[in-house]
Amino acid sequence: MELLPSLLSTLRTLDPSTLDQEYSVVRSQTLLLKRDLGLTTESGALKENIKKNRYKDILPYDQSRVVLSLLTSDSDSDYINASFIKGASADNRYIACQGPLSSTVTDFWRMVWQHDVKVIVMACREIEMGKKKCECYWAPVHQSAAFGPFTVHSQGETRPNEDTVVRNLTVTYQQDSRSVIQYQFLSWPDHDVPYEAAGVLDLLERARSSQTTHTSPLLIHCSAGCGRTGVICALDYIHDLLVSKQITTDFSIMEIVLELRRQRPSAVQTKDQYQFIFTAVACMFERLLQTSSRQLYCNLPELQKQDKKTTTAPASSTNRSSKLIDMNDTYAVVNKPKHPHPPPTNPAHSVVAPPRTSRTLPSSHHYDNDPAGASAAPLYSTVRPRAKPQSLQLSTTPIYDIATSANHRPGEGLQSPHSNGDYQLVPAERLSRTDDDYEEFSSSVTDTSSFCSPGGIGFNCRIQKPRGPRDPPAEWSRLER
Repeated sequence: MELLPSLLSTLRTLDPSTLDQEYSVVRSQTLLLKRDLGLTTESGALKENIKKNRYKDILPYDQSRVVLSLLTSDSDSDYINASFIKGASADNRYIACQGPLSSTVTDFWRMVWQHDVKVIVMACREIEMGKKKCECYWAPVHQSAAFGPFTVHSQGETRPNEDTVVRNLTVTYQQDSRSVIQYQFLSWPDHDVPYEAAGVLDLLERARSSQTTHTSPLLIHCSAGCGRTGVICALDYIHDLLVSKQITTDFSIMEIVLELRRQRPSAVQTKDQYQFIFTAVACMFERLLQTSSRQLYCNLPELQKQDKKTTTAPASSTNRSSKLIDMNDTYAVVNKPKHPHPPPTNPAHSVVAPPRTSRTLPSSHHYDNDPAGASAAPLYSTVRPRAKPQSLQLSTTPIYDIATSANHRPGEGLQSPHSNGDYQLVPAERLSRTDDDYEEFSSSVTDTSSFCSPGGIGFNCRIQKPRGPRDPPAEWSRLER
């Protein structure tokens, strides 16, 4: 997890020309691997098997091909155009397969049954650009279809989004039935890439949730079983590396693609598909980091509880914190400037102090409108007050004003240790001299002629207490000067 931010930064800053060069290396290294490892395609090239290949130039390597051992008739052979792909934590984690032909649908279900496949990922449509890309090997919704000795019944299908079709199938062979779920991705053109990575990652998340703890291979196919299929294998392989914490500083997507090509010819078939892997992996890393951040945030209350058990705060700090917890309606924010401030740009918003849960108070408070604390993270948020009755007469005088503290007594309020240009939190109950008095803050600190600002202090204008806390009297308005 510690490596993800740096890896993500590297993926974001890769130059397209660098990826072009890497893909050229992949193609040249593939030829060397085939020669050095002695990879052959003799089985797929046999006369009786040629017709079982959708594309004559995409044949499985003999060293990694799927060998069919389940025989359902005398004419069955052991050949199917499919390859085993190793996973991050297990061999034969995937089966990369071409889309079945009409003559190989039975072989396809033989393979599914033999290896107890639970999940199939289909990365193509049946017809693309007017050409048949894959034979339909499932039954219509709520119907059954026979493929040789196999009967496939459709329990239903859903579309969780516009890109994906989910089909729940029941396969029966010799009185035995098994459930198979198929995920078909509709938005991936042949020899091209999807318009976004999120759809493919979501598809793989769904497939993994259906696979759960089954150890059977995940069957992935497109039309040829190499381009789109190779990208999906690479992305799921990298996800397994993350889950099993096998990501190291020498993490290389190019090496992963080369490893796939040792097992399936032409895996990740085009340069665009190769570049798409980088885009999708960056999206995968971002998702994982965001998920980790949310989990950490959700665990913060528990961590704070544990921290409080191990640390005892001073009595004075504890008392202050307990007051701060209920400061939504108890404390008002009072500004003590050196000189009058300009009126707020938006008088419809006020600054209030939310509860704090820390054990000790900070040495000073910074506010959004404090130039001295502009670089600090604001501790208080801006909220919209309840609308006042229409009977109130609004004036050009700011509603939320700036005032200095009056008759401050030692020990009252929570005062910042800095005396100039800072703020202090003053209990609202101490702003009122009696229970029947409300105080209005005036923006003027220089005019001493007004009776609402005796001595230029800026408040202590006595008004009769309204009937309700949220029903101010109509006469409670400011005096125009």
